[in-house]
Amino acid sequence: MEIPTLQTDRLLLRPFSAADVDAYAELNANQEVMRYIDKVQDREAAFRSLCANIGHWHVRGYGPWAVEDRATGRLIGRAGVLAWEGKPGPEVGYALHPSVWGKGYGREAVARCLRYAHETMGARGVLSVIHPDNAPSIRVAEKLGAFLDRELVMKGELLLVYRYPDP
Repeated sequence: MEIPTLQTDRLLLRPFSAADVDAYAELNANQEVMRYIDKVQDREAAFRSLCANIGHWHVRGYGPWAVEDRATGRLIGRAGVLAWEGKPGPEVGYALHPSVWGKGYGREAVARCLRYAHETMGARGVLSVIHPDNAPSIRVAEKLGAFLDRELVMKGELLLVYRYPDP
């Protein structure tokens, strides 16, 4: 399967490659980045995660992209449409390097992922599953029109399920 490349004004959402391993491992080793996602990962676990992201495309036909800053060519995170086992539906998720937090990149990446989900995949009922303490991600979801649909307990942890409006 050929993974598409998408653009926004400032971002390139592209397939992951072997050249991304160092930056991806740095991202996943960062406690701030992983606080609401999962445990921090060593390089080996981050490599497996990167491979799982690529594999998601081949199993589901969609998945996460590497998020690159178009101005610098630097990998600054990941974003995409996901359907991991145990999640309640197609989910838009993202993680960005702290150096770019607060600059609107999360909103820009999620908006482009939503557009892809709706226009290319024909997805309906797209969600974001967000930890209740993750105020920045809640703001991103709400700015893009999502509403709190329900609460969910996964692995003993309370999570909020935000639903985006269908087109």
